Amino acid sequence: MKTTIKEAKHYINQEVTIGTWLTNKRSSGKIAFLQLRDGTGFMQGVVVKADVDEDTFQLAKDITQETSLYITGIISEDNRSDLGYEMQVKSIEIIAEAHDYPITPKNHGTEFLMDHRHLWLRSKKQHAVMKIRNEIIRATYEFFNNTGFTKIDPPILTASAPEGTSELFHTKYFDQDAFLSQSGQLYLEAAAMAHGKVFSFGPTFRAEKSKTRRHLIEFWMIEAEKAFCNHNESLEIQEQYVAHVVKSVLENCKLELNILERDTEKLEKVATPFPRITYDDAVEFLKEQGFDDIEWGEDFGAPHETAIANHYDLPVFITNYPTKIKPFYMQPNPDNEDTVLCADLIAPEGYGEIIGGSERINDLALLEQRINEFELDAESYSYYLDLRRYGSVPHSGFGLGLERTVAWLSGVEHVRETAPFSRLLNRLYP
Repeated sequence: MKTTIKEAKHYINQEVTIGTWLTNKRSSGKIAFLQLRDGTGFMQGVVVKADVDEDTFQLAKDITQETSLYITGIISEDNRSDLGYEMQVKSIEIIAEAHDYPITPKNHGTEFLMDHRHLWLRSKKQHAVMKIRNEIIRATYEFFNNTGFTKIDPPILTASAPEGTSELFHTKYFDQDAFLSQSGQLYLEAAAMAHGKVFSFGPTFRAEKSKTRRHLIEFWMIEAEKAFCNHNESLEIQEQYVAHVVKSVLENCKLELNILERDTEKLEKVATPFPRITYDDAVEFLKEQGFDDIEWGEDFGAPHETAIANHYDLPVFITNYPTKIKPFYMQPNPDNEDTVLCADLIAPEGYGEIIGGSERINDLALLEQRINEFELDAESYSYYLDLRRYGSVPHSGFGLGLERTVAWLSGVEHVRETAPFSRLLNRLYP
């Protein structure tokens, strides 16, 4: 019977064959322990000299790291294993030998590992991070499909920029200027006027020369937009979505979280409603905490966000930022004309902003005014203005950064480990 490591639990005390790679091994005079992986999981194979022929036992001792093989044996229960079972090996068939595998069990520097990212992905912890990333994506589709959202795919090449062109990658689109998308929001707003509730999931690009542990040049965004929706209603959707994702990871990635030695106690506390603090109150709080460098009208940096999040020990919304530090499309706050109806959701434990969202301007004249104030090309936004010309309605939306969310839930320090092949300021390979 041919199966996988993940499905081997269904074959206790039965003989199976699994296609695997060898990650590591150790042996004594009479027994060899093979650490195996097959993409679905990691498992130990035990080769007892007395139970196999001489050639098989010698092969078990000689197999090199990352050699591919078919391994056959009896699945037996083992409470010491993370899986609860292991294989009592009967025979080994080499598929392709590997020699001088670069990533050995010893410690390697980060740059070396990133240079060999195509191989580093095979390691147990990196495998666990990608499984958590996959669960977040699965739970995302589940949430939006179950709440009546329609998936819409915005283009990656655009003629305009939702938040200005200073941090965009420019390219030529035949004889026109074009940019790699920094957000699908404007197109989602158009789709929301057709479908009511929409979401997207795709790559976005920021030509921001940042080297912090929170930034990537290319990252994936989950964005959502809803018609007939005000700012507070959008915040409720956001917190319900994040709570759903956290719950799904806790329930379906227990093994991966354990492999990463993630302390899940704080994740288990995540429940709606999330705490909220206005930008004004956040500035006052930071000053009380000794952050004398922050003044009203300035954006928050990583230390400021971390201090606020640590105070609540939960994801926290910071609402109503100053108009001048936010994009042109945000609806003014009726209670304070110097601020807008927006919020950033800050993850606890120093992981920073994972969601940015707002109510969008729905008045044509005001939107035209803002486009002029931001010195944007009105012609490039003609389609966007049409949304206000033909049946404008209150609407709101948000975008969640996938990689930062993966970092938070998996507990890894740097977002470079949360994408299969990260694009950083000085890294375009592999």
